[in-house]
Amino acid sequence: VLIDIPASEASFNSITIITFDSLDNVLPVRNSLNNSVNTINGKVVLVKVNGTIKNVTFSFDVLNETLANPQCVFWNFNLFDGLGGWDDKGCELPSKKNGTVTCHCNHLTSYSILMSPSIPAVLRVPLDFITYIGVGISMGCLVVCLIIEMLVWNAVTGNNTSYMRHVSIVNIAVSLLIADIWFIIGAAISENEKKDLAACSTATFFIHFFYLALFFWMLVSGLLLLYWTVMVFSHMSKPAMLAISFSLGYGAPLIIAVITIAVTAPGKQYIRDNDGVCWLNWKESKALLAFVIPALTIVVINLLILIVVLFKMLRRGVGDVTQPDERNALVVIARCLAILTPFFGTTWGLGVGTMTAPNNLGIHIVFAIFNSLQGFFILLTGCFAEKKVFCVVTKNSRLHSFVIRTQSQLKYNIPTLQYQWRYYRTNSGTTQKSNLMSSVTESSDHLSYQAPTPKEKSENMKVPFK
Repeated sequence: VLIDIPASEASFNSITIITFDSLDNVLPVRNSLNNSVNTINGKVVLVKVNGTIKNVTFSFDVLNETLANPQCVFWNFNLFDGLGGWDDKGCELPSKKNGTVTCHCNHLTSYSILMSPSIPAVLRVPLDFITYIGVGISMGCLVVCLIIEMLVWNAVTGNNTSYMRHVSIVNIAVSLLIADIWFIIGAAISENEKKDLAACSTATFFIHFFYLALFFWMLVSGLLLLYWTVMVFSHMSKPAMLAISFSLGYGAPLIIAVITIAVTAPGKQYIRDNDGVCWLNWKESKALLAFVIPALTIVVINLLILIVVLFKMLRRGVGDVTQPDERNALVVIARCLAILTPFFGTTWGLGVGTMTAPNNLGIHIVFAIFNSLQGFFILLTGCFAEKKVFCVVTKNSRLHSFVIRTQSQLKYNIPTLQYQWRYYRTNSGTTQKSNLMSSVTESSDHLSYQAPTPKEKSENMKVPFK
């Protein structure tokens, strides 16, 4: 164990240092949260001076390098009614490298390093691989979803109901895509040995904001569904619906994210400092609740909305007061919410579990799997759950293939084709030739078809001459 006391702090006459090799067998491993799943993974050092020291640094050799999540702790005699316990107040972990953990503290007592046996080193790499691959798959599905929405937008937004449904889907996909991008940025910052606190706080802010935006746009979809189902005789204008939707979808998350960082950042309790993760702090300030409470509240509200809408549909029938296109859009919205709401609720319930119970390897793996499926479920329910979207995509694909095939045939097989004539019997019994098929002209890059005029149609019988 190495102890570094700055010269500016050397205002004492004597110092006593005692190092215990086996005191970990005597002192219990309970911490301030009464959690006993950790392990003392270094020597216990007792330092006493006849003065006051507010700046001291310790360097401990790690005893078991398979353990993770190191914490710098001291023995707090005031915990648990005088029984005492390990506490990390006033201590931070600047670095961990080459089997050595450095602890910086602003007071003196009995110190050691307390580490969680959460994920063995041999499993951390595969878990990171699963996480990054999963996020990559999710981002790929979201990009495909946005491309499809761009291609079919004019064909599937013919009424206000369909228009607002697709606005919500696009913003849900955009919010999750940007949140995943910032998640990767935050992970890259966390991997650095010396974490940039400003950059980590920035990444945490945007991750918090866009993940909240994802849930609030889910709430927008639920409220629009409730409005169209219950307020059947009230018609809000499209600009008004867009204004309310964007205010709720992005305004509410922005307010929550700004208040969270304004309250917790001055006390350096905005992000997690103990394990280097760029995410909201849980242990000291409970800043994570600024994400958990709104997200789970929206999940509950959307589930209640689905129950009300289902009751209304079964009792009255949504087809009695809506056009077929609008009725289909309402059914698609209800189906989308019925799938995405419990799925997102389960996913982020597991995400919270990874923060509050980091020692549970199963939660980490299941969360990584669910996280990788978020983009896929948005693509599935947001795009292909609507028959009109699927038909437009497949129709465009078949039409493009047909045009290319027809151009090839005209260019190479029948280059002299110009007109196709048919003969019809007129009212007077005579035979007249009419270019009802009009001219099919050849071009190097397209086909043109000129329809017959109404006059040409009226002058000819509908019964062909044999």
